[in-house]
Amino acid sequence: MANVVTRNRESVVIAVPQRRVAPRKYTVEAIGTFFLVFTVAASVLSHSTFTPLAAGTVLMVMVYAGGHISGGHYNPAVTMAALVRRRITPADAVAYWIVQFAAGVVAAVVARAVVNPAQVTALAPSGHALAATAVVEFLFTFALCYVVLNVATSKDQPGNSFFGLAIGFTVVAGAFAVGGISGGAFNPAVTLGAATGGQFAWSTLWVYIVVQAVAGAAAGLAFLTLNPGDK
Repeated sequence: MANVVTRNRESVVIAVPQRRVAPRKYTVEAIGTFFLVFTVAASVLSHSTFTPLAAGTVLMVMVYAGGHISGGHYNPAVTMAALVRRRITPADAVAYWIVQFAAGVVAAVVARAVVNPAQVTALAPSGHALAATAVVEFLFTFALCYVVLNVATSKDQPGNSFFGLAIGFTVVAGAFAVGGISGGAFNPAVTLGAATGGQFAWSTLWVYIVVQAVAGAAAGLAFLTLNPGDK
């Protein structure tokens, strides 16, 4: 969620030397992504019925916690949307992707070690189920990125206090609606973490990541088209 803070706060952040800002941003992205992926993985591995609520809630609180430092993306697809929307530089986007994926893998390893389930069944859709997975992952990843850009980066909503709630509940809605179809990832870092934890089959991983990345880019283009004056 690039630049979720108010315009006044943005001027303070810009004044800080880049060599000091960058490590803070990347660290915040790593922390937020870790707790998001760990929460999802631990909930799924322990067979919790409240996984959608847990995922949306931890995303919400991490957005509120770190949004003023890094923008609180915690999702490579959101970073893609912010890049297309021109709220993050290509260099920062690449750095965000590296720390997000790395944090997701570490979180999944820790969750697997902590929960230590006797059996893990990997989700491996094929045929019509794989096509359905691609559709719903695209739709709700797009929805998530679209919501992020509109509530957290729009000049028409400076300093609003509801952005974290809106973002978190988009994930809750998506996970409840289509979690039974695709697993409800909507996030390449969560997808990679789920594969690392044995929840997604490696053979279908590319479908998730491709459609999620395309959805993020599409959300960025949709925002620019619908808000031509918001550069």
